[in-house]
Amino acid sequence: MRAARTAVAGTASGAREWHADPYTDALRTGRGPLFLRRGDGWLLPLEVERWCAPPDEADATVLARCRGGVLDVGCGPGRLVAALAARGRPALGIDVSRHAVDRAVRAGGAALCRSVFDPLPGEGRWTTVLLIDGNIGIGGDPSALLTRALELAAPDGTLIVETAGMDLDERVVVRVDDGRGGHGTPFPWARLGSRALLAYGGRAGWEAVEQWRVDGRRFVQLRRR
Repeated sequence: MRAARTAVAGTASGAREWHADPYTDALRTGRGPLFLRRGDGWLLPLEVERWCAPPDEADATVLARCRGGVLDVGCGPGRLVAALAARGRPALGIDVSRHAVDRAVRAGGAALCRSVFDPLPGEGRWTTVLLIDGNIGIGGDPSALLTRALELAAPDGTLIVETAGMDLDERVVVRVDDGRGGHGTPFPWARLGSRALLAYGGRAGWEAVEQWRVDGRRFVQLRRR
């Protein structure tokens, strides 16, 4: 499965929140501060500088486990798809932010401006599906997202998920916030620790292959049960 290096316009359902000026500005500069803000004022820092930098040691452990055609869901600025492309590996990133997709393409990756819930190329044939950088939170419904990932993966496909660093299972409504008064529209999000991910994954048809931790980041690899 080979993805062309291209950016294709799409409806990108649910994309408005990631078109907010704070997120766009952070991608342009490659740095924060940037947060997800809950209604009660709670803030989750977003690691814009890491997203816009080359893959780090923790990312390298994910790249080493990628097999066949790779679909990076919520690819952001594209550090992983660009790294895979540089290695001659077929990979496609999808993201609802046009600015993120443009940056991924400039970095050398293939990317489409789409939601994971939109029709996608290669459905049912991706050997590796990635949900890195907290992207298990997309849509605020882990069960729906894990079921969708099963539809996208090949019969022998695997799913690699980065989980929260603590044991939690929460669904919240947040908005992108720059900490200086700029913010986007509210949208649903989720955060899962590894234990909760395994529970949701088991119900969706996944089973655990491996769990590991690098530099404080936690990952789980799953396969079809």
